[in-house]
Amino acid sequence: MSSVPDRGEFLGHPKGLFLLFGTELWERFSYYAMRAILVLYLVDKVTSDGGFGLGWTNASALKLYGWFTGLVYITPILGGWLADNHLGQRRAIIIGGALMAAGHFMLGTPHAWIPGMEQQAFFLGLAFLIAGNGLFKPNISTMVGDLYQQGDHRRDGAFTIFYMGINVGAFLSGIVVGSVVAAYDGNWQMGFITAGIGMLLSLVIQLMFARKLLGDVGVVPSAKASKAMRKNAKDHEPLTPEERDRIKVIFIMGVFTIIFWAGFEQAGGLMNIYANEFTNRVIGSFTVPTTWFQSLNPLFIVLFAPVFAALWVKMGDREPTSPVKFGLGLVLLGVGFLFMVGATLQQGGDATVKTSMVWLVGAYFFHTMGELCLSPIGLSMVTKLAPLRLLSLMMGIWFGFTGLANYVAGWVGSFIGHGDTESQVNNALSIFGGIAITAAIAGIVMWLMAGRLVDWMHGAEGAAAHPDTDDEMRVTGSHEAMPEKHPAN
Repeated sequence: MSSVPDRGEFLGHPKGLFLLFGTELWERFSYYAMRAILVLYLVDKVTSDGGFGLGWTNASALKLYGWFTGLVYITPILGGWLADNHLGQRRAIIIGGALMAAGHFMLGTPHAWIPGMEQQAFFLGLAFLIAGNGLFKPNISTMVGDLYQQGDHRRDGAFTIFYMGINVGAFLSGIVVGSVVAAYDGNWQMGFITAGIGMLLSLVIQLMFARKLLGDVGVVPSAKASKAMRKNAKDHEPLTPEERDRIKVIFIMGVFTIIFWAGFEQAGGLMNIYANEFTNRVIGSFTVPTTWFQSLNPLFIVLFAPVFAALWVKMGDREPTSPVKFGLGLVLLGVGFLFMVGATLQQGGDATVKTSMVWLVGAYFFHTMGELCLSPIGLSMVTKLAPLRLLSLMMGIWFGFTGLANYVAGWVGSFIGHGDTESQVNNALSIFGGIAITAAIAGIVMWLMAGRLVDWMHGAEGAAAHPDTDDEMRVTGSHEAMPEKHPAN
């Protein structure tokens, strides 16, 4: 069973939290670099005068982007199971980080290093990134919860800090990688190498400080820890009725998570292409790099996450429940896409018209406000509701919902089509409008279901419940023994 190390505190939290903050910061730097440049690299034409890219169509690039990002978030199901039962979270993130670094450097080197197998070399690099993410992603998130004793009300605040680390890395990636690509005359592969360097930094930070700041947190597989703390436990002990209800909540809210991220992830696909081809990015004599728009979302996160956390606390008993916040997040996503509808209406079907950057900034702003109502809350919710012996697996499944959403996002974005640019503008209008309507309807349905979902949480949110079974007595770093009304992030 993991023990919470007594290594001192910083800003009221264990110092280990800030180690995980730094590790995840550079891992997210590497992922959001891919999010910013993969589609642009795929659609860029290879020319004799210095073009760097594969020359794919927009639709084909968006489909591959959907497959890649989808698999990145599906594989954590397997990575979580391996960590729970065999590797432990600590070892899983080291192996995953090494695979991801290798994948970036494969993409960053000329694909002809395997003569006659250039395409295979490209896909091999993607495969390493996907496998590495599967091991890394679910396990570092669960280790955040492992730092806190049962009943510690700092846990949600810890996820706010952790989530800010994610977004600092995301913000830096768009600016840094975009600037590197520009400095090398549009060579997208230099961006992949830069992302690989970020991943190496993540590994070095973890290897240097993990033992000192984390103790044995994440070393023992959680399934073994769960069995050790329950006397006479069987290898395949059935779930209790309350555990089944709580897992049911995770799956139901996961469906709505798919809807949210399927719209939100147009940022790296269709909205990325729209910014590149149909947006006036010139300010005076300076042309804003397309990749910089990817940094708007994490910038807004860093600025407004503390505001949201303080708002929930200030509301006290009037604070919305997690399902209500999910519904609000979906509605805000829809509002953001109304800005993209406005951008396409400004074009009036004429692809030669370049739209104002204000539309994109507005869309990213409202998408971010929606994300703050949904994403950090989901992470915290899983650590509270999932049974200990299934913790990393359930976190992997939660990310798996995002994986399905990313695939759907690529599929939806591909409807922009292969035709002329005027047709693509009209198709974009239909896609943006359809997402706005779908998100709003889903938000209303989520709000209507909120009361029943809170009941199925059995005291993990709302009125405190008094656990009376061994399964509800949470071991260190998995759940809270006495449920709390959490201040969002």
